Amino acid sequence: MPQVEELWERLVDAALRRGRLGADAFGQPVSGIAGNVPSSLENSRNIDAILRAADEIQDEDPNISRILCEHAYSLAQNLDPNSEGRGVLQFKTGLMSVIRQKLAKKEGGGIDRSQDIARLQDFYKQYREKHKVDELREDEMKLRESGPFSGNLGELERKTLKRKKVFATLKVLGTVLEELTKEVSPEDAERLIPEELKRVMKSDAAMTEDLIAYNIIPLDVPTMTNAVVSLPEVQAAVSALRYFRGLPKLPGDFSIPSTRSADIFDFLQYVFGFQKDSVSNQREHIVHLLANEQSRLGIPDENEPKIDEAAVQRVFLKSLDNYIKWCNYLCIQPVWSNLEALSKEKKLLFVSLYFLIWGEAANIRFLPECLCYIFHHMVRELDEILRQQVAQHANSCSSQDGVSFLDQVISPLYEVVAAEAANNDNGRAPHSAWRNYDDFNEYFWSLNCFELSWPWRRNSLFFMKPKPRSKSFLGNSGSQHRGKTSFVEHRTFLHLYHSFHRLWIFLVMMFQGLTIIAFNKGNLNIKTLREVLSLGPTFVIMKFFESVLDIFMMYGAYSTTRRVAVSRIFLRFLWFGIASVFLSFLYVKALQDPHSVLFKIYIFVLGIYAAVQLFLSVLMRIPACHSLTNQCDRWSLVRFVKWMHQEQYYVGRAMYERSSDFIKYMLFWLVVLGCKFSFAYFLLIKPLVEPTKVIVTYDTLQYSWHDFVSKHNHNALTVATLWAPVFAIYLLDVHIFYTVTSAVVGFLLGARDRLGEIRSLDAVHKLFEKFPGAFMETLHVPLEIRSSNNTREEVVNKNKTDAARFSPFWNEIIRNLRQEDYITNLEMDLLTMPKNSWKVPLVQWPLFLLASKIFLAKDIAAESKDSQDELWERISRDDYMKYAVEECYCTIRLILTEILDEEGRLWVEKIYEHIDESIKKKDIHANFQLNKLQLVISRLTALTGILKKEESPEMTKGAVKALQDLYDVIRHDVISVNMGENRSTWNMILRARTEGRLFSKLKWPKDDELRAQVKRLHSLLTIKESAANVPKNLEARRRLEFFTNSLFMQMPTAKPVREMLSFSVFTPYYSEIVLYSMPELLKKNEDGISILFYLQKIFPDEWQNFLARIGRDENALDSELLDNRDDVLELRFWASYRGQTLARTVRGMMYYRKALMLQSYLERVSSGDTEATLCGDEATDKQGFEFSREARAQADLKFTYVVTCQIYGKQKEEQKPEAADIALLMQRNEALRVAFIDSVETKKDGKFQMEFYSKLVKGDINGKDKEIYSIKLPGNPKLGEGKPENQNHAIIFTRGNAVQTIDMNQDNYFEEALKMRNLLEEFNCDHGLRPPTILGVREHIFTGSVSSLASFMSNQETSFVTLGQRVLANPLKVRMHYGHPDVFDRVFHITRGGISKASRVINISEDIYSGFNSTLRQGNVTHHEYIQVGKGRDVGLNQIALFEGKVAGGNGEQVLSRDVYRLGQLFDFFRMLSFYFTTVGFYLCTMLTVLTVYIFLYGKAYLALSGVGEAIQDRAQITQNTALNAALNTQFLFQIGVFTAIPMILGFILEQGFLRAVVSFITMQFQLCSVFFTFSLGTRTHYFGRTILHGGARYQATGRGFVVRHIKFSENYRLYSRSHFVKGLEVVLLLVVYLAYGYNEGGALSYILLTVSSWFMGLSWLFAPYIFNPSGFEWQKTVEDFKDWTNWLLYRGGIGVKGEESWEAWWDEELAHIRTMSGRIMETILSLRFFIFQYGIVYKLQASGNDTSLTVYGLSWIVLAVLMILFKVFTFSQKISVNFQLLLRFVQGLSFMLALAGLAVAVVFTDLSLPDIFACILAFVPTGWGILSIAAAWKPLTKRLGLWKSIRSIARFYDAGMGILIFIPIAFFSWFPFVSTFQTRLMFNQAFSRGLEISLILAGNNPNTGI
Repeated sequence: MPQVEELWERLVDAALRRGRLGADAFGQPVSGIAGNVPSSLENSRNIDAILRAADEIQDEDPNISRILCEHAYSLAQNLDPNSEGRGVLQFKTGLMSVIRQKLAKKEGGGIDRSQDIARLQDFYKQYREKHKVDELREDEMKLRESGPFSGNLGELERKTLKRKKVFATLKVLGTVLEELTKEVSPEDAERLIPEELKRVMKSDAAMTEDLIAYNIIPLDVPTMTNAVVSLPEVQAAVSALRYFRGLPKLPGDFSIPSTRSADIFDFLQYVFGFQKDSVSNQREHIVHLLANEQSRLGIPDENEPKIDEAAVQRVFLKSLDNYIKWCNYLCIQPVWSNLEALSKEKKLLFVSLYFLIWGEAANIRFLPECLCYIFHHMVRELDEILRQQVAQHANSCSSQDGVSFLDQVISPLYEVVAAEAANNDNGRAPHSAWRNYDDFNEYFWSLNCFELSWPWRRNSLFFMKPKPRSKSFLGNSGSQHRGKTSFVEHRTFLHLYHSFHRLWIFLVMMFQGLTIIAFNKGNLNIKTLREVLSLGPTFVIMKFFESVLDIFMMYGAYSTTRRVAVSRIFLRFLWFGIASVFLSFLYVKALQDPHSVLFKIYIFVLGIYAAVQLFLSVLMRIPACHSLTNQCDRWSLVRFVKWMHQEQYYVGRAMYERSSDFIKYMLFWLVVLGCKFSFAYFLLIKPLVEPTKVIVTYDTLQYSWHDFVSKHNHNALTVATLWAPVFAIYLLDVHIFYTVTSAVVGFLLGARDRLGEIRSLDAVHKLFEKFPGAFMETLHVPLEIRSSNNTREEVVNKNKTDAARFSPFWNEIIRNLRQEDYITNLEMDLLTMPKNSWKVPLVQWPLFLLASKIFLAKDIAAESKDSQDELWERISRDDYMKYAVEECYCTIRLILTEILDEEGRLWVEKIYEHIDESIKKKDIHANFQLNKLQLVISRLTALTGILKKEESPEMTKGAVKALQDLYDVIRHDVISVNMGENRSTWNMILRARTEGRLFSKLKWPKDDELRAQVKRLHSLLTIKESAANVPKNLEARRRLEFFTNSLFMQMPTAKPVREMLSFSVFTPYYSEIVLYSMPELLKKNEDGISILFYLQKIFPDEWQNFLARIGRDENALDSELLDNRDDVLELRFWASYRGQTLARTVRGMMYYRKALMLQSYLERVSSGDTEATLCGDEATDKQGFEFSREARAQADLKFTYVVTCQIYGKQKEEQKPEAADIALLMQRNEALRVAFIDSVETKKDGKFQMEFYSKLVKGDINGKDKEIYSIKLPGNPKLGEGKPENQNHAIIFTRGNAVQTIDMNQDNYFEEALKMRNLLEEFNCDHGLRPPTILGVREHIFTGSVSSLASFMSNQETSFVTLGQRVLANPLKVRMHYGHPDVFDRVFHITRGGISKASRVINISEDIYSGFNSTLRQGNVTHHEYIQVGKGRDVGLNQIALFEGKVAGGNGEQVLSRDVYRLGQLFDFFRMLSFYFTTVGFYLCTMLTVLTVYIFLYGKAYLALSGVGEAIQDRAQITQNTALNAALNTQFLFQIGVFTAIPMILGFILEQGFLRAVVSFITMQFQLCSVFFTFSLGTRTHYFGRTILHGGARYQATGRGFVVRHIKFSENYRLYSRSHFVKGLEVVLLLVVYLAYGYNEGGALSYILLTVSSWFMGLSWLFAPYIFNPSGFEWQKTVEDFKDWTNWLLYRGGIGVKGEESWEAWWDEELAHIRTMSGRIMETILSLRFFIFQYGIVYKLQASGNDTSLTVYGLSWIVLAVLMILFKVFTFSQKISVNFQLLLRFVQGLSFMLALAGLAVAVVFTDLSLPDIFACILAFVPTGWGILSIAAAWKPLTKRLGLWKSIRSIARFYDAGMGILIFIPIAFFSWFPFVSTFQTRLMFNQAFSRGLEISLILAGNNPNTGI
């Protein structure tokens, strides 16, 4: 036992030592015992602070450290005396060990604790004296005042940090001292501390105000360091919330901080029992909203700022807009009777109450109308309390335990929602079996919700919790539960018809009409018209089918749905039922006698019905007519007709757009539909008319099998095989034409928006002089002084001013590019723009534009024989050469004038007078020897080279000598001076030169600006190389090109930072990589490749730049970097910034703050702000803004960044590296806030239970996080999908008018952050009938350069997020929210359910539902491309497949959702088309593309196996019917899928130029992009179809790492077996059958042309995973893969064995999605297709002869049964047969001999041939698979029958066979080394094009790779 204690104490001691060091070897902050305080200790914050202080003073006085530790232990003991909380016992034990160590170290024996108080008092004084506390604050304030201009920014930061640490320790010492005195003697506590010490402690405590946690605005503490509270708008907002006269006085015992007065939040907290931190959070929230609204009004500052009525009104109407609409919808009076009469104070009271409700509602925030209900009743309670004028607790929130809004109002709702969520069987239960968030919320869409009363009537059916579900034999049985509300998400494909019935009715009727016209040879006569009238019955029958679906789809919601809605469903059913019967009857009778009265009645009825339908459609759908229908609502008949025509919901009302927008998207669709129907008529339908007529007339076709259905029915199946692919293409080709049309429109829109105008570095160079002016027009605040520029001088001054204002922004962009290691130091110098002061009277451009221009101009001048004008014209052809000459001319004059005095300055002036005069007289050639300019340049170079150095006597002598040389050259070699009128002056100068005093009084340039001009002139005179390729880095080029291009694009005018909209950035994070650790970077994979090695090879130039930045040699070894902690940390960040890490995202998003600080700072320069203009031109120095208090304050008020790290608390407890990395990010980014869910174990009523808290933290001075808010939740917040629940819990901590949702694999750029305020102004721009609620933002995919796969994914994604979304937003008006980085109208969305939906499984694609919700609630989604955000994408095939599977599965769930149904129903027809084909329709058309191949091939197989194809071909040859031949041999153009590449091609052309676009596209083809896209087609089809049939969609964690490792064969097989390999082999099997038995007149060539695309698809599905697998054809890896695959296949598995370990476990996982009865039936039906092969092939055997009886087919089943018995005999379990092994072997041998004998007899005595044997294999393999599929679908039944083990053995055999078939070609090609080399080039070609050596990466440093 003593040994254990000793080990524990050593461990604790080591932890403490690490804690004192503060960080580990790799830069991560490491916690000692202070960082391990369990969260279950309620007061853990105080204990943590005490232990940190103890650690801090350990070396100064161990005795005091011991006192603090003992006090911390005492606190922990008092809080949890029995150590019942999680981790408390371990913590106490560790702390006691620390105390024992401290006691043991103390010299002497015992300890007199009675002296502890005295020791503390003495140490307090000593600590103050040692750290000079009185001087600390004074020094800091002095530095702060001079900080921006003194250059002491680092010193200021150090002083501030030291002051905070010292005062934090003093605060702990004072607190412990006070508490110890109370413990010793409570009555004498005041006396024990001397008065003087009390006064000092009180003074010190006042200095710790910024140590008290606050978020943005310190409202509860006075502060001198945070300038936010001194902003007038903030002061006005704070004063507006103060107690007003109408509020009852609060009781005296209600605690209010002494630092502020009571306000309305204190009153609401007392009345309703809101949590303290929640109140603090919402207090700041409201102050923030009010302050920003006030600032936007532009009200001049006052001495006592007051909030303006307009600001309050805006916040009130915006916040309560949804509540007002809810009241109007339910026809109830809002809580105020007259909005106009409502006082400003009352409005603020109501808004505050609403946000307090919202802030504590937790998961109930997903129920916005429920919050309206709660608010409605709580305001009524509040009014009653105000009327009584007595502050009292509200009845609804009161209980015996006190007053609590959370417990009494939210918890009952949460409990029933949680109970329903728990009943969904982790997402496996049918959606119809449990209520989701939408069901609960929609209950509040009717007046029935008022049955819940107030306070809650908890015995209501609404609060009824479901009983747990039980499992039945063949599926999940139901449970007793409350019905769903207004919609049921049944799992069926019929939802596609139900939601978009207008589309399907339209397509079917058009197909019917076109077919009728085609069969009538295009003649529009009476007969044709009569047949076309059959469309009437078709329409009503399809509408009747829709009404039937209405009844079916509502099953499960009838009990809770409004009776009115149910009545409408059944009335429509009756109406369309009667109409369909009546119209069909009339039409049939009318056809019998076209001249009868019935025919006229039919036409009359049909005409009336069509007219009414058309009229209603116009009134209900056409925007211009909508207002007219609203005016007619007072007529009951009109209301009834509208109600019957379209159901009304709370959402989805007024779903119409402006007439001009309607016309635009209507014309778009008229073009698409015109092309589609022309194609359908002339190329699909018309060619099949004649063949169909012929085939129908054939009565005596000979079938080669036993025919059941084709006799006496006009060869219906044959006709169906011709028409089925045509109809399938007819349904999907709309999407093809939509794709092409949208690509063209998107291209034209992009060109109109000026995208791609600057697409090369050359364009940046040529247009650079226009950038300052464009910048001032777009990104700068408008200035009045820029408007007048009439004269040339004014134009020059304007350009100079523009350049001066542009330069700090440009230079900051360049500086950030250098910090990011995209450019070198030299490139940074070349790209940096001078400040453009007024000393040089022209615009000074960056050196990269002027480099080498002086030397070119010198050569032109020296060689020129032309006149002066011609010479200047030649120089002026290059604008930048002209600018370089002019600048050198002016700068030389400026420098020489500044450094010379008296005669020297006079000489300069005279020289320049002479030059100016010669230029004026145009005789420069006569007066100057221009061929001697080289001498002048060399002397000037020598002079500037000396002047740019520090002054010294030697340097001064050198400068004088250089000036004398310059004088001599000019005097003797260059100039010929006419001394006529200035003889005396020249003589004086000559005398001074002769006497040596001409340049003796040299003034060394000490002014920073003059020194900068000297350096710049020296560069201009010395740089001989062109800078045309600067910068060289492709990413730096791309960013500069896009930024400069965007300056010429149309965007809203920028507002000053103070008046801009405020916004938050919001990033959800779970457990992804935050920051790469050194072990992760150095760890080698199986090929010997580490991530660091990989990055060094992929980004070689950036690695060199990084080494230069940290001061290392470019050839430095990695091991050398590990010696320095700072370098290690920088290395970790460098690598992390090139991956998809949280660190990269945080860096990018914090650029917003940096940009706002710079913009705010420079705006105050222009407005004459005192702080900013203290040093004149210095105010534009890029160092000034970062430490300006006002700039920081404005940035903090306008920008907030919250990362919601869901399990950060758990990661801290488990000491995960992710937690330390997140803490490090908070230390490096002071404005970063981290929200997380903390779980605390508590004991209540003798039982342990978990309590959950939403917490917000920020970094503190100790390298830890400081808790700002901790808000208790009603329970575990994760009831639905993880990501939206994570967002929801933290959304309360966001601030501002807007919120930008950013994923943790995104990036941002400083130059793009400058445009954010322009983007936010889009909320106030005209974008249609309604203001925007979501602003779409362009994305740049930054992972495209990693590999060819990454490039394909990048190009595909780029095409969608640019060109695709451009068209969706305008003209189609159906852009939704497709993920990040869209910017939301924050208040609009948080009052309407949030920025995503969270119901389990149905909302798996949570992002898009916010777009659905926004659109349904009368929002407007736009798209903007002048700003971009970086985005990472998956880079490996498996990652991509998982991602696409997730998205496809999510779309499958969308098909079932109520949002899609309502949008499909409520959009007008053309907008509905747009919505359909850009959401679920895209995936359906993808699936139809694949199904078309299947339909085509199965049709061909039918024609081949039945013999009909050959018979028809023979007839066609006899009758010379070429149309019939063409019909049988057409491919049906299903290869038109190639047109889907058009958007990508046009996107390339627009943004890269035609030539680069062609090269890029051809390169992609060589890299087999078609294989990849075909493979993706299969991925989307599989997951989309399977999700709708069976469910099973789930979030897929794709990894987001660098994929350079080889994927094992077994891993690929597991992932793609069912989605691709089975289907690919089926396609190949069909092609083989068609090859073997089909009849082609054209022979092999005809077969190849007919089936080439099908072969391509089948082979792509089989081999793409191995083609795109690194080292996929390396022989050694192929051998290892085979061993691994066979081990996996043969491993039996067992309990706990995972699918990646055993085939059996994997197979069970693959069948897990088949759970429901309907799913089993559908699987059975689909599996029946495999039986056609055996049925057809057995009749083709030679052994069958011409016999077509069923006997042949029956015998084939007997043979199959015998084969299965043999299989069972040979695979009999060895474990079972252990007792009769000999008998088993005998039976196996006998069976084998009998089988051989039977086969021999069959060959000898029948016509069975060798080809027949292979044909039998071809027949029996699919039959076996069909049997296997059906047995697997009915797994419970198969198990009960005892057949499961046999089925599993057969399944294993099939998987083994499939694997071998796929493996053989891979093994074959692996024999040839060049194949592996070719594959490497194929995969990493883009990396090669950048000069990489990917072979080094794949070989790595592994010495064994050559084995």
